[in-house]
Amino acid sequence: MPVVRVNANHAPCPRLWQTAAMLPEGAPIVVMVHGYRYSPSEPAHDPHRHILALDPDHRARRATSWPRALGFGADQPQEGLALAYGWEARGSLGRAYRNAGDAGAALAGLVSRLADQAGRPVALIGHSLGGRVALQALHKADPGSVGRVILLTGAEFRDTAATALTSPAGEQAEIINITSRENDLFDFALEQWLARGRRQALGFGLDRSARNWVDVQIDHGETLAALEMLGFPTERRPLRLSHWTPYLRRGLFDFYRTALCQPWALPLGMLHARLPGRIEPRWSRLLAGPAAFGVANT
Repeated sequence: MPVVRVNANHAPCPRLWQTAAMLPEGAPIVVMVHGYRYSPSEPAHDPHRHILALDPDHRARRATSWPRALGFGADQPQEGLALAYGWEARGSLGRAYRNAGDAGAALAGLVSRLADQAGRPVALIGHSLGGRVALQALHKADPGSVGRVILLTGAEFRDTAATALTSPAGEQAEIINITSRENDLFDFALEQWLARGRRQALGFGLDRSARNWVDVQIDHGETLAALEMLGFPTERRPLRLSHWTPYLRRGLFDFYRTALCQPWALPLGMLHARLPGRIEPRWSRLLAGPAAFGVANT
C-alpha cells in the first residue's frame, strides 16, 4: 500500500490508519498535492491518472509520476507511505483559490491523525495552488504534525505564507520554497486577478528571512551549481516561460526525494549556508537575451 488516493472531504480508506501505525521506524510519510486545473471527479483531468499516479496515462501531457520520482512504488514497508491528495481545482482562478483553502483545512485533519498514528511528522509537496493547500494545512494542523514542506512555484501570497509560519504547526515545520523566474507571468496573473496588484506572490520568497524557510530559485546558475556540489546535478536549460519546470526539469526530484524522505541528510541550516538564497528580479528570464538560453545541460 505504498500510494494511497485521498480526496478532500472524502473519508480515506480505513486501512490507512493501520498502515501508518505499522510503518517501520524512519519510514517517511509524504503527501503529494496537485495544482490548478485538476479534478478527481473528471476522468480527463483526474490527477490520480496523471502526476499523482504510479503509472500515468501515457497520452497525458506533462505526465511525470511524482510517487515514483519520490521513491515509492516497490510496495516495501521501508519505503514509507505516499498519499496522493486530490481536490477540486478547476473553474476560475478565484474559485480554485478558495477551494484550495478548504482543501487545506481538510488536509490539516488528515495530516494530524496520520502523524499521531505513525508517531512521526508528515511531509508535504505541492505544486502551484497545491502549495496554497499545503500552507493552509499548516494553519490548523496539530503542532509537530508537519515536517518538511516543498512548495513548487506555489500560487500563494507572501503575507499569507508568513502567517502560516506563525501557526503552532508552522513554527515547527521546515519550508523549501522552489521558485523560478520562468513562472513570472503566472505569479503576475495571481497578483492582478486575485489582489489587483496589492499583494506579492511567493515567487519573490518571503519578505523577511526565517530560520525554517529557504528559497531555491531553480533557474539561477549559482543555485544550480550549489545543488550540484551537494550531489544533485540538475538540467540547465532555462526557458522564458514555464509553470511546470519544478517537476519536469531532470534532476530536481532527486533533491526533493532526499529533502522529504531523508531530511537529516539535508538539514535546513546547511541549505541556508550552501545555497545563494538570492532571487533574481521579476522578468529577468522573460527579457533575457538569446545567450541566456544557450546553457548546456548538465
